[in-house]
Formats: sequence, structure tokens, C-alpha cells
Amino acid sequence: MDKYIGKLLDDRYEILDVIGVGGMAVVYKALCHRLNRLVAVKILKDEYLQDAELRQRFQAESQAVAKLSHANIVSVYDVSTHGDVDYIVMELIDGVTLKKHMQQLGVLSWREAVHFTVQIAKALEHAHSRGVIHRDIKPHNIMLLRDGSVKVADFGIARMVSAQNTLTREALGSVHYISPEQAKGAVVDNRTDLYSLGVVMYEMLTGELPFQGESPVAVAIQHISATPRMPRELNPNIPIGLEQITMKAMCADLTRRYSSATQILADLEAFRADPSIIFSYGMEDEEPELPEEPELPEEPELELLPAPVRRPQKSHAPAMAVLLCILAFAGVACWMVYHFLLSGLLGQSKELTVPSLVGQNYEQIDMADYSQFVLEVAAVQPSEYYAPGVILGQEPSAGERVRASQNVLHLTISGTVPTGQMPDLVNTPSAEAKQPLTDLDLELTIRTETEYSEFVEGQVIRTEPSAGETLRQQDTVTLYISLGKQSAMAEVPKLVGLQQDKALEQLKQAGLEVGLTRMTPDEAPQGEVIAQGIDAGQTVRGGTKIDLTISSGSGESQPDKTEDGDKKPDQPDEDGSDTAGPDEPEQPPAAPEPQMTTLEVQIDLPEGEGTVMVMVKVDGTTYWEYPVDRDRGTVTFTIDGVGKKQMDIYFDGVLQQTRELDFGG
Repeated sequence: MDKYIGKLLDDRYEILDVIGVGGMAVVYKALCHRLNRLVAVKILKDEYLQDAELRQRFQAESQAVAKLSHANIVSVYDVSTHGDVDYIVMELIDGVTLKKHMQQLGVLSWREAVHFTVQIAKALEHAHSRGVIHRDIKPHNIMLLRDGSVKVADFGIARMVSAQNTLTREALGSVHYISPEQAKGAVVDNRTDLYSLGVVMYEMLTGELPFQGESPVAVAIQHISATPRMPRELNPNIPIGLEQITMKAMCADLTRRYSSATQILADLEAFRADPSIIFSYGMEDEEPELPEEPELPEEPELELLPAPVRRPQKSHAPAMAVLLCILAFAGVACWMVYHFLLSGLLGQSKELTVPSLVGQNYEQIDMADYSQFVLEVAAVQPSEYYAPGVILGQEPSAGERVRASQNVLHLTISGTVPTGQMPDLVNTPSAEAKQPLTDLDLELTIRTETEYSEFVEGQVIRTEPSAGETLRQQDTVTLYISLGKQSAMAEVPKLVGLQQDKALEQLKQAGLEVGLTRMTPDEAPQGEVIAQGIDAGQTVRGGTKIDLTISSGSGESQPDKTEDGDKKPDQPDEDGSDTAGPDEPEQPPAAPEPQMTTLEVQIDLPEGEGTVMVMVKVDGTTYWEYPVDRDRGTVTFTIDGVGKKQMDIYFDGVLQQTRELDFGG
């Protein structure tokens, strides 16, 4: 187990779990006790604690990131040192990395790629304006939130520009995304981040990295000297203007690369306004020089010869004219037959190439551009990452050849994810708390846990998530039900073998009460407790009534005496004579006391995790109450009694079942 888990930093940040491991530090999920919120805590790895230079770099990172405040950059809340532990407290992001998103989808639509790129560029624009270079832009450090927004994370190797440090000692960042100047160990500036952004764009649009190699060194050399394939060779659906932006961003020549994030943002906005735009970069707008046309040699003058004398021939013009008329009429007739009789059939058999619609917004499509097809929404798929209406899939697929009679394109578009707001259930009785959640119709998983409370009992004392937070379909909600004061729980003492008065004293000291008291003949001395309703050692709520079974002795009749020791008037004298007058009738013999019967009771526990408070009442009197782990499945105990009784079973204060117990007698 990690040594930091469970540790409290500066009496404020409780480390809960590991959520990420980087080159220099480990990122933990933690709870801020002061503000009662979850945060991310980044702690320098143990092996670097003795390295003064790396600790200094870590501190420099802290100072650099603390200067940044932007919607597209992970926020930093606190920077501190606890003993020999250097740590940073950051915003905890609920989302996935861009790398994971690309692994799931493969090639992204160019519209989605532009959407992400614009936000990353805005983050870099802000960081560069504060003198901070990220130096490690890659999909692994870009977080996608549920609302489709982007946050750039892990300025793990960012340094102040004024430091002008080179990277000759170590290859920092992922080699597939580093700039040529990083690969050469040269001085880097803002343009380094733009090169890496270009590589990220290339990967989003094509599903491939621009350079691959058998070793990191081989990949680094390609960044310096090789030229990648054009993105449109891998994905012809990429607009030319977007391909130009991508290749300009990752140009190895610093003088031809974008010099600022502001420049690339301007071109991206121009492209979004007109996706058909074609940019003119550098020499691309200059017309090439054409070679001069070669001069042709002068042709020599030719001497004209006299024309040969030909004999006149008989003319066939009338016959030819008739033939031409017949052929013309036949041609017109054939055209009419084709046009009026066959054009419909031939048109139906004509083949069409299916266009690519994935990534476009269905509501914004100009149907005139696809007049040969019928666009039909076949399914709506809720999505957390796409705006409503974005086409996520199509059938047939783009590029397929179909007959004109089969020109219907079945589209799957994105829809909104069903959501609701977590209701305020605090102080709601446990029996009523689940209904408002069920009414949201989100297929929620509702769990209950029990906790002690100094103020309420049997009510909701807190929920996860808290009131007002957004709930999504199939989320899990945990309700925490109060057990009352922890001090009110008591351990049942051992009462069997004690005289009745001693047993009552023990119950009083334990904060418990005596319940049903039954007398039964037994070999034990008269007045001794021979059975108790709840076994010794069990923990129950304070004030719980404990039933006792008391021995009445061997069953032989014992003379009752008055308080002064005299015999009662209805008792015989020692010599057998009766002091009662002769007119007094004899008393009938007392009916025998019914024998008690012991029944074994088994209760099936509810499914789920955590504990459940089980309470058993017999004829309205609490007989057994105890918190039990749900994973036990069942709980079994015994009950003594006579005749028929009603047993009520409660889980967390809610009546679940009523049984009739028949003890006989």
C-alpha cells in the first residue's frame, strides 16, 4: 500500500487514492477537510527528494502553474511543503484524456478535431502570455470534460522562459510529440508547444502519428530530418485548409512555423467560418516560371504541282438524302423510346457514391448538397462529448457504392444525456428518501449506509452526491442513514446464572431495560436467570428490553408467608390441621404454568454493500436490534415464548416483513 494513502497533509488534505503517475511525481485523489471537496494532490517522487536540482524544478513548476488562471487549464489551489514532502493541490478533473478518446474512436471528425484544437490553443495562448511554456503537449495531458470542454493538464516540465534552460541532459516529454529543437537539445520557445499541437492535430485527423520508429532515438531523428506523409493521403475527408494549418504548425523550419498561438487561432477561426478556404503560405502563392517556347525552324517553300485531271462521275445526292432522312427519323424515335420508356429504369440502376456525413451537425446540413440521397435519422445516441445533433454514424458507410433506388442514408445522431438534479434529502426519514430519486427516472443505483449522529435517528444525514449536483443516467447515489448517538449503543451483559435482582442491576448499569419476565420450573435455584432474550456480548441500542426466563425451582409447592413470617390464613398448620373455618370452601388447585418453547428465526438480509440495522419486534416490543453486514446473507437467532405472537422485521427503520410465531402451549 502507498505510504501516503490515509496521511493528512498540513492537517487539511487527506490522501485517498493514487490516480496517476508521471515522470517526476505521483498524483493522488484527496479530500480537503477545510472546504469539504475532492482535489488532486501532486507529490514529488521519493527518489527525487535528495536531488536538489529536481526539487528546485518541481518548485519552479509550482510557481509557474500558480500564475495561470484560464478555463482551459487545470486550476492550482495550493502549493506547499509538509516536512520533506513537496506537493501541489490542483483541481480534480472528472473526465477522460484525449488519448483515451482517440483510442476509442480512432480517427476523429475534422469538426471535433478543430473544436478541441481551438481550446488547447487558447490555453497555450494564455500560458505563453504569462511566460510559461508547457513543453509536453500530448493527448495524455489533455483532459476532456463531460460538457465537451478541454483542460490542459500537467505543466510538469514547464519553466520560466527567462531561465533559457536547454534539454541536453534528458529527453523530456513523449518523443512522438517533441519538436525538432527539443530533439536536438536546443533552446525552446513558444513555437515548441505549437509544433506539439500540430502533431496532436495530425493524430486526431488521421488516427496515426507522423513518425514511428523502433527506438525513441529513431523517432527523434525523424522529427529533425524527415517529412511526414500529408494528412489527406491518409484521410481524404480532411479539408485542404485544415491540412495546411496542421502542416504549418508542425513545420520543422522555425521561420515557417506559426510564431504564436494567436496566429494559429486566427487561421482556425477563418477556417471555421469557411471550411473551403485555402491559405497562401510562403512561396505557395508565387506562379512557377515556365520555360520559353523553342523557336521552330522556318519551313521551306514548296513548289506547287499541277492538279491531276479527273473524269466527271454520276451524282448520288438524291439517294443519300433519302437515306439520311431515314436514319435521322430512326435516331429520333430511339431517343424518344429511351427518354420516355427506359430513362426511369436506367436511372434506378445508376450507382451513387455515399458521402461522408459523420461529424456534421444534422440540423446544419444543406440538403441541396445531397439531393441524390434521402437523409433519415435512425437513432439518437446520448453523448457527453458531442453537441446534440452531431452525426455519429451512418449506414451505408462513406465511400460505398449504392444504387439510386437505395439512396436512403440511415443516420445515428448525438442526443442529450438524460440528467436530473440531486434532491435535498437531508433530514428525510429513511422510508421516504428513495422515492424522489426513483421519480427522476434515471435508472439510478441507490445504496444505503449507516452512520452515527448526535442529533437525529432514522433519517438521512448526508448524500453522495450532494444536493444540487447533476445526476446522469445509471449513476450511483448513496444515502447515509443515522443510527443515533454512538454512545447509545450498549453491550448485553451475561445474565444467565445470576439471581433476578442481580440481573436487573446489571441491565440498569448497561443502560438496558428488562422485557418480558417468564417463570418456569427448572432444576436451577428459584429466582435464578436461566435464559436471556439476547445473547451476552451482542451490541444493541441503549434502552433495548431484554427478556428474562427465571427458574421457579423444582416445581414443589412452597408456603407463602406474610411479611412478619406468619402463615397465611388459608395455609394448613404444621400438624396438618386447617385454621380456616369449616364453612370456607376449598381453593381449587392452581393451573400448571404453560411450558415455554424455543423457536429458531432466520432473516434474509438485503443485498448490497455496507451494514444494515436489523430490528425485530415481538408483539410491539423490541426484541433484537443490531447492525449487520449485508454480505452475511442471513442472520439467525432464537426466541422463547408461549402461544402465538407477531414478529415485525425492520431494515434501517423500515418495516420489511411481518411473521406469526407459534410457540404452542
